[in-house]
Amino acid sequence: MLSILIPTYNYNVYPLFLELKQQADCLGIAYEILVQDDASLSELNIENENINTNKNCFFFVNKSNLGRGKNINSLAKKAKHNWLLILDCDTFPTQNNFIKKYITTITNTDHRVIFGGIEYEKGKPKKEKLLRWVYGNKRESLSLKTRKEKPNSRALTSNLLIQKELFIKNPFDNAITKYGYEDLYFLAVLETKGIQVCHIDNPTLHLNLETSVLFLDKTKTALENLAFIADSKIINTIDSKIITTHRLLKKIMLVKSTSYIFQKLESNIRTNLLSENPSLFLFDLYKLGYYCTLKK
Repeated sequence: MLSILIPTYNYNVYPLFLELKQQADCLGIAYEILVQDDASLSELNIENENINTNKNCFFFVNKSNLGRGKNINSLAKKAKHNWLLILDCDTFPTQNNFIKKYITTITNTDHRVIFGGIEYEKGKPKKEKLLRWVYGNKRESLSLKTRKEKPNSRALTSNLLIQKELFIKNPFDNAITKYGYEDLYFLAVLETKGIQVCHIDNPTLHLNLETSVLFLDKTKTALENLAFIADSKIINTIDSKIITTHRLLKKIMLVKSTSYIFQKLESNIRTNLLSENPSLFLFDLYKLGYYCTLKK
């Protein structure tokens, strides 16, 4: 029936594991929970090892770092059931019928990929974590209606149910080893094959907010990934404002100018993004400017 896959890195997954196990046990379904740390060498794995004391539940540790996509691919190959529920380690179900909702959905629909949504805490975090919180609430925590408008480009693999057979045939691209945009690429590939994501109201809560400094660093790494992906044949199907805007700037020969302006203003923009009132408009300009610098 269901294999729950949780890729992790330096994180205590045990509370999430216990919640998922309790919900699945109440349903009396055949299931397994597979958690895999990506060679973090974390002391938190001492508690994660307790997962192995439960029937059909396993905690693995990679010998070398694979990256998020390849780590999920590895978990999928280990899975024995026909449905895979992929969850980020730093999420948590918002409802106690989280697993039941997914089981009910696959029983009553012929969709092969289902996304439940994601939410963020409503209360503001400390200043040093504000950018990730603002971005998550405005750009990722979308209503069901809004997500359905663009099913594949507004889904994430942080809370995704997918048929194992479909995933094995369409895994994450092994060439993508860095953080960022692997979801966009993965879901775009499915879209080219006529596979549309079904959206339901079954969210997880994103718990572990990164500092704004770390989020900006990871954003740069993600944009390097996007630049790499942009050279692939599938790129025309990817719904990305950065790519669309870059194409326009390239047509009117303004990529170098945009890059130059970005490099001059980067420090000032970062000051805002690390402040108590980070602007997502400036964040978008920051991303576009850095992308143009990569592609000039």
